[in-house]
Amino acid sequence: MSRAVILLLDSFGIGYAHDAAKYGDVGADTLGHIYQWFAKNRPEKPLYLPHMASLGLGAASKLSRGNVLHLGAEHTRGAYTYAQEVSKGKDTLSGHWEISGVPVTFDWGYFPDKPNCFPQELVEDLIKQGNLPGILGECHASGTEILKVLGEEHLRTGKPIVYTSADSVLQIAAHEESFGLERLYALCQLAFDLVKPYNIARVIARPFVGTCAEDFVRTTNRHDYAVPAPQPTLLDKLVEAGGKVYAVGKIADIFAHRGISRHYAAGGLEKLVDATKQALQDAPDKSLIFTNFVDFDSSYGHRRDPQGYGEALEYFDSRLPEMLSLLWEDDLLLLTADHGNDPTWTGTDHTREHIPVLFSGAGVQTKELPPMQTFADIGQTIAAYLDLAPTTTGTKADLF
Repeated sequence: MSRAVILLLDSFGIGYAHDAAKYGDVGADTLGHIYQWFAKNRPEKPLYLPHMASLGLGAASKLSRGNVLHLGAEHTRGAYTYAQEVSKGKDTLSGHWEISGVPVTFDWGYFPDKPNCFPQELVEDLIKQGNLPGILGECHASGTEILKVLGEEHLRTGKPIVYTSADSVLQIAAHEESFGLERLYALCQLAFDLVKPYNIARVIARPFVGTCAEDFVRTTNRHDYAVPAPQPTLLDKLVEAGGKVYAVGKIADIFAHRGISRHYAAGGLEKLVDATKQALQDAPDKSLIFTNFVDFDSSYGHRRDPQGYGEALEYFDSRLPEMLSLLWEDDLLLLTADHGNDPTWTGTDHTREHIPVLFSGAGVQTKELPPMQTFADIGQTIAAYLDLAPTTTGTKADLF
C-alpha cells in the first residue's frame, strides 16, 4: 500500500507555454521574473530556494526556459520535468481538473471587460431573489483594490460588491460582520445557480473586515462554489476504489466537494503548511493528500508583487523539510502548480505557462523526464502508482 502527496503552489509557472500567444502571454515567466527582480533589487541575497532546487526546480526551469537559475542547490533527488496545458483557458479549475485527468475541452463563459459587465437580467434576479438594496461594482477589478474604492459605500448601503476578472468567475465581497458571513454564503449559492446559463466556472465569496478603506482586509473565510468536473477525476477514482482523499485549503471547493474524504480548512501560507503536516499525520494507506497553497496566486501574483511572491516562496521552501520529514518510505511526492501568474506582467490576471513537475520519494529515480504534453500525465502517473484504473486522458511517466 502507498500514499501520494500533491503540494500545489497556485500560479507558480516556470516559463510561457507553447500556445501563450493565444493568451497574450508570450514572455511571461513567473519564477524567472521573480528571480530577476531579486537579482536587481536584492543582489546581496538572491532568491534562495535550496530545498525545491534539490527536488529539481532549477533543472525543470532550465528545461522549460532554456537557461539556468541558481536557486541555492543542485538537483540531487527525484525526477523532474515541466508540463504544458491543453485545456482551454488558464484558470484554476481547468488546471486542477487537467492535473486530475480531466482536461477542459469546452469554452467557459466570461463576462466582458466593460462597465456594467453583467447581464441586466442576472443583476435584477440577484437583487430580487437575494433581497438586496442593490449591488456595487459590476466590473472587472482587483479584489483588494475594489474594497478600497467601494468598501465604505458597502458599509453605508448594505449593497454587496459584485465583480469579475478575466477568469470565468463571479465574485461577491461583503463585510463579514455587518453583512454577515452566512448571508454572504447564501447569496453566493444563489448567484451560482443564476450564472449556470452563462457557463461560469465559479462563484467566490470574498468576506472582509475593517472600518474604512485604509484597513479593509479579506479574511480566510473565502468559499468557492464550483462546477463539478464532467468526468471522474483522480480523486473520484481513488475514493471509489476504497481510498481516501485528504484535501487541504481550497481543494475541496475546486472539486465541488466531490471525491473528498476529509477537508482541512486553512488560510494563509503558515496555516496551510501546518494543515498539510496534520493531514500527513492523519492520512492512512492508499490516500491522496492534496494541498493548494493559494497565497502565491491571491496575495502576490494578482497583486503584481514580485517581492512578496519571492519571499513567500522562500518561506515555503524553508518549511518544506518539515513536510518531507512526515513522508512514509513509500510515499510519492509531487510538487507542482496549476497555471502561471507572473507578478511582473501587465494587468492582474493569470499567465499561460508551463508548470513544474517534481516527483520524489517512493524510490523515484533521480533523472530528467520528457516534457509532459498535458497536465493529465500527472494524474495518470499518480493513478498508476496508487493502482487505480487509468484516468480518461494522459500518459504515465516512467519514474522508476
